[in-house]
Amino acid sequence: MGKTKLTTKESDVEKKDDAVVSRDEVKKKGGKSSKKKVTSGIIHIDATFNNTKVLFSDKLGNALFAGSSGALGFKGAKKGTPFAASKVGDVIGVKMEAMGVKDIDVIVRGVGSGREPVIRAVMAHGVEINSIKDKTPIPHNGCRPPKRRRV
Repeated sequence: MGKTKLTTKESDVEKKDDAVVSRDEVKKKGGKSSKKKVTSGIIHIDATFNNTKVLFSDKLGNALFAGSSGALGFKGAKKGTPFAASKVGDVIGVKMEAMGVKDIDVIVRGVGSGREPVIRAVMAHGVEINSIKDKTPIPHNGCRPPKRRRV
């Protein structure tokens, strides 16, 4: 619990123009940019009653990035709200701008309240929408319903 003396190694420090610069500062000069440039893609929106999930993929279906209202920090019933869905669309829109996306196709699944706010938030980032498809799964009298409740 006493005082400790900090020492630097000669290999960790470089001298440049009479100024001491550590190697960590030298590596941080480059800015963060997207490696892959995609001009068009597909947004898959999964809007349930409890959450809203958004996945962005290229035209071949390869997933590039995703987001959800739960991943943004919304908890419990707040994940299924339109406000949380608009925040997810905003995050996805910022990532698409950095990647250089110009036009997208939208595929929506589910009946939650976050279907439209995601699309509106993405459109606010200057992306042109080619088509919107509703791929909500519909059962064809599949599972047997539970017994009637007797009170």
